[in-house]
Formats: sequence, structure tokens, C-alpha cells
Amino acid sequence: MKKVLLSAAAICALTAPAFAADLGPRTYAKAPPPAYTAPEVVYNWTGFYIGGNVGGAFAGSNNIQSDAGRFMGGVQGGFDYQFAPNWVVGVEAQYSWMASNNTGVLFSGGSTATENTRGLGSVTGRLGYTWGPALLYAKGGYAFRDSSLGVLDATGAAAGYSTSGSRNDGYTVGAGLEYMFAPSWSAKVEYQYYKFGDTNFTGGPADVVGTSFRNDDHTVKAGINYRFGWGGPAVAKY
Repeated sequence: MKKVLLSAAAICALTAPAFAADLGPRTYAKAPPPAYTAPEVVYNWTGFYIGGNVGGAFAGSNNIQSDAGRFMGGVQGGFDYQFAPNWVVGVEAQYSWMASNNTGVLFSGGSTATENTRGLGSVTGRLGYTWGPALLYAKGGYAFRDSSLGVLDATGAAAGYSTSGSRNDGYTVGAGLEYMFAPSWSAKVEYQYYKFGDTNFTGGPADVVGTSFRNDDHTVKAGINYRFGWGGPAVAKY
């Protein structure tokens, strides 16, 4: 029995290499490439910006000016700081020129008061919340305007007059949505309300004296900003 077993083992040892050669080379499966994951884009609002705007203005009720819409266009600039990390605080200066609208009010005695606002300006703070490339914000602060006021008597001649109050200085509040559509560029739409001191006539033709008028404007503007960005433009986060 031992001789049989030894003979079988010897035969296996001699034939194993030949059998292995007949099997051919071993094949290997290549691992699939890792799945591609798109980088997360991080938007940074921190930095200075300048831009322009166009829109329309509508006077409020009981104004000397007509409440018909007026075209306006202007410029703005400011600085934003992003923190916490989805909040943005900033300051902005803005000025918009307005189309001429020298309309007025006719009084019972035939006198006329006319007023024309040539431009609206503001210096405001703003606070916003950002998600992705969008920024929703509210703003408010000091407002000023460039306007002229005149009075004509019943004959159509210019008449002297006096008023009380600061009719060219006031405040403004508003809100808007801004969207960063490309590196360093953003577009916005916003509503802004301007309220100035009332015009109170204390002197002039008899039918004018003692009357009072509001000075306010509702505006809707669209604008575009170029952002210099201390924190850099939108970047990819891996």
C-alpha cells in the first residue's frame, strides 16, 4: 500500500506543472473607476461692489407731483460682509436720475404750485439671508432728493412763497432679491420707498397759505453689480 501511495504522489508531482501550463495565465478584473461627485459651489458675498440700475417711480397720494409713473436710472455702490455663515450685512449708497415731470396742483383761487424731482438718493444699511447664489435682503436709512418748487398766482405770474419742514430730506426702506449669476457678477430687483418732510405753505397767495402736501415716492428697480470680493468669487468646494 505504501508503495502505491508513493507512486501516486510522484506521478502528481510530475504532472502538476504541465497541467498548470495548460490552464493559461490567470485573469484579473479591473476595479471600476470611482463615481464622479460634482464639487459644491460656495458663494461669497464679502467685498465691495459697484453697479447701475433702471426702473420707475410713482408719487404717493396728496403729492404736488402727479402720481403717473416716471422713468429713473442711476448708480449704486457698497460693501457687504457675509457671516454666520448665511447672513450678509452691508452698507450701500445709491442715486437715481428721474425723467422730468413738472406737474402741479391748481388751488381754488386760481394759484398753482408746481414741483419737479430730478433725482433720488439714499445711504442705507442692509441685512440679508443667502442660500446658494441668492440673497434676500431688507434695507433702510437716510434719503435725499433734488427737487424744485414754484408757485404761480391767478394771473400766471411767479409768486413769492414760504414753506416749513425739510421737504428734501427723509428716510427710505425697502427690500430686494439679488442673484450671483457669474463669478463677480450679480443682478437684483428691489422695491424702495422714499419719505421726505411734508411741504407746508406758510406764505404766498391767500389760497395757497395753510395747505400741506406729502412728499413720498414708491420705486421699483432692476440692477446689476460687479463685485470685487475680498473673500473671492464663487469657488468650488470638494
